[in-house]
Amino acid sequence: MPEPAYSTQPATPAAVRPQPLTIATQPDGGRSIVVVRGELDLQAADELGAALRRVLKSAAEGIDLDMRGVTFCDCSALNVLLAVREQALAESRTVTIQSPSPATERLLTLTGTLSLFTAETDDGTDHQLGVEVVQLRRAMQTRPTIDLARGVLMATFGLSPQDAWHVLVMVSQHTNTKLHRLAQDLVTAVQGEPLPDSVQREVAAAVARLAESDGDGEA
Repeated sequence: MPEPAYSTQPATPAAVRPQPLTIATQPDGGRSIVVVRGELDLQAADELGAALRRVLKSAAEGIDLDMRGVTFCDCSALNVLLAVREQALAESRTVTIQSPSPATERLLTLTGTLSLFTAETDDGTDHQLGVEVVQLRRAMQTRPTIDLARGVLMATFGLSPQDAWHVLVMVSQHTNTKLHRLAQDLVTAVQGEPLPDSVQREVAAAVARLAESDGDGEA
């Protein structure tokens, strides 16, 4: 049987426990390297934010994140990254992600925020900084809608927060729709505006795939 799509860990007969969050920091000249490993969900987001804000206080030039060991990353973690980056920009510093994991890169790509965390060029101007701030604020504005859409899926299908996020990602990819636009459509549907048939089918298929993968793990 082929492996279920979008699984962050191979299925096992025993219940899979979340991978604990670990954060390690080391100075690198005027910058600090922060190595993040584990699952970045709602509970871990506060811990990540507190750690990054502490590091930012002593990093004269900013923070470089090594996130290759992150196995799960949702919008709560993205909100933390965006908020810390906005604080850094206000203090003429930067936050970059040097080594994103597949889960992290997928989240940043789907939300249109990947370019905000790439390395800065030496010839940056005040205009470019202003553009980045606008992009950053726009990304932060879309996060509540994505969280609402995840809540809709949780209430409708009895999903966990992580499974609801996986459904959003799968439907976004299979319908070639930006994540925030899909989230807006789901939220609007609750208010009486019907979802397109193709989106309804993809949502049902994604939920079914998750149920299949859970069943395989318990077998």
